[in-house]
Formats: sequence, C-alpha cells, structure tokens
Amino acid sequence: MADIRHSIQIAAKPGTIYPLVATASGFRQWWAEDTIESGSAVELGFFNKTTIYRLRLREHRLHLQAEWVCETGDEWNGTRIMFVLEESKAGALLRFTHAGWRSESEYFTSCNTTWGELMYRLKAASEGKSRGPLFLAGELSY
Repeated sequence: MADIRHSIQIAAKPGTIYPLVATASGFRQWWAEDTIESGSAVELGFFNKTTIYRLRLREHRLHLQAEWVCETGDEWNGTRIMFVLEESKAGALLRFTHAGWRSESEYFTSCNTTWGELMYRLKAASEGKSRGPLFLAGELSY
C-alpha cells in the first residue's frame, strides 16, 4: 500500500481550519466547487461530472481530525483521506494523508502533485486569502 503525505503550517487556529476539511461547504472553498452533501457523505464532481468521488466521514474529532473514506473511483475506492490538526505558535500544523493506495501508479503520482497544490489553496482559504477551489465547474482553475 502507498500513501500520499503532506504537512503545512497555517496561520489560523484549528477551529478555523476544521470546517474546511470536514464539510462539503468547506471543500467548496478550496477543493471542488461541484460538491453535494448527503448525511455523512460528500460527492465531489470533476471534469463535468465525468469523475465523481463519494467520500464518507469515517471519524472526526472536533477541531482536531477529519478522516474520510473514499467509496468510489477506480484507484480512490477504499482509500482514506485524513486531515490532522495540531495547534502551534503560528496557528496550526496540518498533517494530511491520502492512505491505502494499491500502488504508486501514474495516477497516484499525479494526485500527489494535485494534493500539494490543494494544500496551499486550503492554507489560503484558512488564512482568509482564498484563491478559490482548484476545480471550478468541472475544470481546473489556476
């Protein structure tokens, strides 16, 4: 199994960051504009909904951790997306993991690069300097 890992310092308190990683409305601010929330699941549509990832909130600790299980996607299905927040002097340290990939495929490598960009978008949204979601109306936004 392969894991994607990132760590980033954010100049915001964990309580400010947590809703951005634990809710569909939070995801809309930095990840994907096309999100639908239903109970504890969130669906994110990409590339005019040719790709849809359904995530289910598996575990959470208010202001500290949100763990999502991916229920769809050829390579995402069964993987886990985890956001762990630690308070720091400068605000918070976010430790991100997308765990449980079957292998380090080309798609895995591409997703690793995309997650790196997304971490900076999450940082900007948390600090009130939002660049907006990376995926707008099914297309990349740079």
